[in-house]
Amino acid sequence: MRRDPSAAHLLGRVAAVEERIRRLVAARRADDPQPDDPFRGLYLSDEMVDRLLDTERRPPLQPDASAAFLASEREADLAEAAGHPSRLRELAREFALSPLDVELLLVALAADVDPRFERFFGYLNDDVTQRRPTVGLALELCGASLILVADRGRLLHGPLLAGGLLTLDEPDRALPARMLRVPDRVVGHLLGDDTIDLPLAGVLAEPLAAEWGDPAQIVRALRAGIRSVYLRDSSTGSGTSVAVRALSTVGSDSLVLDLEKLRSAPDSVQLARAAVREVRLRGCGLVAGPVVGGIEPALVAAVDAVSRPTILIGEGAWDASWTQQLPALVQVPPSTIDERVALWQGALGPAAFGVDVAGATEQFRLKPEQVARAAAAARTQAALTPTGTVTADHLGAGARAGNGSALDRLARRVEPAVRWTDLVLPPAVLNALHEIELRARFRERVLGEWTMRPGGGRGHGVVALLAGDSGTGKTMSAEVVAGELGLDLFVVDLATVVDKYIGETEKNLDKIFAAAADVNAVLLFDEADAIFGKRSEVKDAHDRYANVESAFLLQRMESFNGLALLATNLRANIDEAFTRRLDVVVDFPLPDAAHRAVLWDRCLGVRIPRDDDLDLQFLGGAFELAGGAIRAAAVTAAYFAAGAGGVLTMEHVITAVQREYRKLGRLTAEREFGKYWTLIAR
Repeated sequence: MRRDPSAAHLLGRVAAVEERIRRLVAARRADDPQPDDPFRGLYLSDEMVDRLLDTERRPPLQPDASAAFLASEREADLAEAAGHPSRLRELAREFALSPLDVELLLVALAADVDPRFERFFGYLNDDVTQRRPTVGLALELCGASLILVADRGRLLHGPLLAGGLLTLDEPDRALPARMLRVPDRVVGHLLGDDTIDLPLAGVLAEPLAAEWGDPAQIVRALRAGIRSVYLRDSSTGSGTSVAVRALSTVGSDSLVLDLEKLRSAPDSVQLARAAVREVRLRGCGLVAGPVVGGIEPALVAAVDAVSRPTILIGEGAWDASWTQQLPALVQVPPSTIDERVALWQGALGPAAFGVDVAGATEQFRLKPEQVARAAAAARTQAALTPTGTVTADHLGAGARAGNGSALDRLARRVEPAVRWTDLVLPPAVLNALHEIELRARFRERVLGEWTMRPGGGRGHGVVALLAGDSGTGKTMSAEVVAGELGLDLFVVDLATVVDKYIGETEKNLDKIFAAAADVNAVLLFDEADAIFGKRSEVKDAHDRYANVESAFLLQRMESFNGLALLATNLRANIDEAFTRRLDVVVDFPLPDAAHRAVLWDRCLGVRIPRDDDLDLQFLGGAFELAGGAIRAAAVTAAYFAAGAGGVLTMEHVITAVQREYRKLGRLTAEREFGKYWTLIAR
């Protein structure tokens, strides 16, 4: 089997190291007082100590150009002329290694390619436990000296250590006795293996470049010699796609580093340096993001230390404290609806035939690479059906599949299971709910492309208030709106938000808003007056901090990009400043007699067998109950029916109403129950 010319060059240079080792071994044996001692290297005899005291410092071994050295270099020249470059030479050029650096690297990795060298080094170190070259031995084999500052500095702060090509073990020992080690990744690279280390692979992302965005500005910067660029990303833009495309345009591959995963790693800075080394080994560009506020400057500096093109990505402004030199700053625009529709259609291909892609996806705020993943998820879901045809529901499921789990930890997810036909509400209320859906579906076009809410850092969100007595259908309406939009519904649990400690409530709310902005979902604040209440006159510190909390919420809602619904039983308690920022206010009245009769029919369902004596008109006209109470009574009646043979009778329903009255603290009057009062007495 023909050997790789690059690996052959490396092994040829290692053979030259072996020749020097043979010469040094011969020199050591010539004046060794105990050549046959079986415990050599495990102790020091008196004769050996005397010899050490009497011996003067020997001059370093002169590394003559051996036959193996000349032969390997000649073969490398021929291979490069034939189009087979030497990785060792490319490594030396990329990391600016001197000839001495290359020799030190070869000495350090010799045992990694030939196990005989471990025994050689044990003998030459005069210690069988030290089976790698020490600093003193490596310098001696390379013709360098420990007392020369230039030679010594190559193993203290030279490019070998700075580039991560070499490590010094046992820092507590004196420098000459510290052992040299070449990382396995570097040895593998020189032998032709491009497999990334597993720890580093865990913080890398696939360089998926969607055909979106204009990389011309970044290309001009890279061609002008600018090494570091910061892309300020937008909520529906893709700095990663633009960066990968820009690097490809200038003829460079990309390594994409996920800084969010990197930050959570216990050895984040070391992994960042490993990523920088990987970029230099591969000769590609580095794309890293997201850079967020609060990130450690040491981590950003470690990522930005590579000499090759580095493109950092974040949604916030650049912090000058992150690096010593400011990068070129480029703003990434948001993607338009038409661009995202084109990406959907391109990713779906023929599978999208017959589907109104624009109508099914316009409400989703996705980055271009998220569109590609969502389209793949939609095709996967469609493959599970008998026909295998992609539908609008599959597109919605694919878009929701990209929702992260951050919001799941802060709110309760509800999968919408009701539709408009399940609502029993007056026309005015239904029209207002349809308006919420309309605003949510087209907010990107109206607020984004048409810029109908310019300036002030305002977001593209929609916020509506659902006000009405308990049980009038507020939560169910929120579920319907979410379902019609193809979005998940997340109900915020106030117990996880409100905190007695000053400032903690604002932090919790900020986490919720930040998480909600990154997912395609409807955020429902139930009992919203608890946190969106009126500001009061400042009489003490508690009032002051309560007002600060309200002010924070006002500012946060201004910049919110999602869809939030505030449900309250007490509209009068909502601060007027919040009301002014609301897009829609929906007042839910108590149902009238006709609506209550329909509610009884809907809540009892169609599966439970009904007795002929069931009088829904009487139930609707006699009992003034909200929809929630009617539903609770219907469930209670169903239990009574299940225990009495499985047929629902009027007695079961009347008894359930009486139980609901008792729960609500209302009196059970004979005039309300009319002719069915005897059922209660029974």
